[in-house]
Amino acid sequence: MTGTTARAAERNEGAADVFEQLERYTRFWNTGPEGGRHRLASEVFTDTVEYRAAVGFLRGAAALAGFRDQFVSHRGPATVRRRERPEVHHGRARLRWEILTGDGTSFATGTDVIEFDEDGRISAITAFLDRAPEGFDPTAHH
Repeated sequence: MTGTTARAAERNEGAADVFEQLERYTRFWNTGPEGGRHRLASEVFTDTVEYRAAVGFLRGAAALAGFRDQFVSHRGPATVRRRERPEVHHGRARLRWEILTGDGTSFATGTDVIEFDEDGRISAITAFLDRAPEGFDPTAHH
């Protein structure tokens, strides 16, 4: 292999790892406390992962898990699904998602901008609502 070909192969291998990590990230949001979420979180996130969204700022995988559990306790069963293949470059990804309620109704759509550390774990997430839930007031959370 030439140097250029070897570097291209390394980039493609790294991209595959990022897409696998994004699959685990989506699984994290769909996993309850009894489903191995703690192990999954340790694979996906750095210890100090930061999450920024219209509803506030969270730090650490336990805070993200608590946010998910609080949502489910108020809204009932929910599933996060990717709307399209994520875009990835320069250690970041853009993941477009949709939250479906237990009956399959679309609750909200959004886009997460995800930053990876040098080991491939997620160190920061900035979440944007593309279509907010009905009745959502973004000013009520600041």
